Amino acid sequence: MRPDGEITRGTTNPSRLRRVDRWITQAQQGALRARERPLIVDLGFGASPVTTLELYRRVRAVVPDAEVTGLEIDPERVAAAGRQLAALRAVGDALPGLSFAVGGFELPTTRRPVLVRAFNVLRQYPEERAWTAWSRLRAGLAPGGALVEGTCDEIGRRAVWVTLPALSGARDAALITFSARLAALERPSDLAERLPKTLIHRNVPGEPVHRFLRDFDRAWDRAAPLAAFGPRQRWLAAVEWLSGGWPVLRRPPAGGRRRWRLGEVTLPWAALAPPGRK
Repeated sequence: MRPDGEITRGTTNPSRLRRVDRWITQAQQGALRARERPLIVDLGFGASPVTTLELYRRVRAVVPDAEVTGLEIDPERVAAAGRQLAALRAVGDALPGLSFAVGGFELPTTRRPVLVRAFNVLRQYPEERAWTAWSRLRAGLAPGGALVEGTCDEIGRRAVWVTLPALSGARDAALITFSARLAALERPSDLAERLPKTLIHRNVPGEPVHRFLRDFDRAWDRAAPLAAFGPRQRWLAAVEWLSGGWPVLRRPPAGGRRRWRLGEVTLPWAALAPPGRK
């Protein structure tokens, strides 16, 4: 059966997904540690398996028995990843639990994953197709698992992702996270270009995400005097003011000042979801 999905451009860079990987290993530890040998899927790893290998190393640092499978619908990319994996093992890097396979949204793994990372995959699809992909991926998760889907720029300085619970055994609400390297950020609304496909065309007057970014920019402007102490202090103040009118998460593991200091801000997905898509 043909994998469900279309071939992406496949471009990637080392450390491009470090921000979302940090989120996975810190804010999603509950899902990762809920069972033995948790399976994590990196969906659409691209022309190089470098970010799958990075995800594997980062996850194994906090959950030593975790397994990671990189999926691609292009057999040539999977074969190339397999050759690179074999070369690493030949020089003594065992990498137990790391594998690559042909597959798409159907998630053809031996067991259901506890987490799927799908980054820079859905941008090429029509919006309605992205909603359909969300539903299929969530249906393929293990009970209590999570889908982390989003977009980042070419070197990982700016990213936006949505964390969605499995359709079965859901324990947590859906979330949306904005993340930036603050030293390179001029305004919070610069993150609009990295909105997931389900929101990228919704950044127009009258939509919740447009109001949110407008209010974030206003809070950023209000915090301008704190720029003298560095962009992090300005960001912290802006998020604090923003939380007066928006349900910004204030408690760990997904919220609070520790995560804000990383250049993150997270809200319930329902706060920004298009009407009828809560």
